[in-house]
Amino acid sequence: MFVLFGALIGTLTGGILAKRRGGKRADILQYGFVYAMMFAILGLFITLILHRMAL
Repeated sequence: MFVLFGALIGTLTGGILAKRRGGKRADILQYGFVYAMMFAILGLFITLILHRMAL
């Protein structure tokens, strides 16, 4: 759940950031993809930590 939420938030964050910086369509897609990957990995670590704490 945290992974998907992180990917969604990352995509929106990266896209908005690239748009504000005056990026073209490819720039917006690239920023969205990279931020989605970073936030999804962060969400994965959060999931793993919470799962470990529950055991």
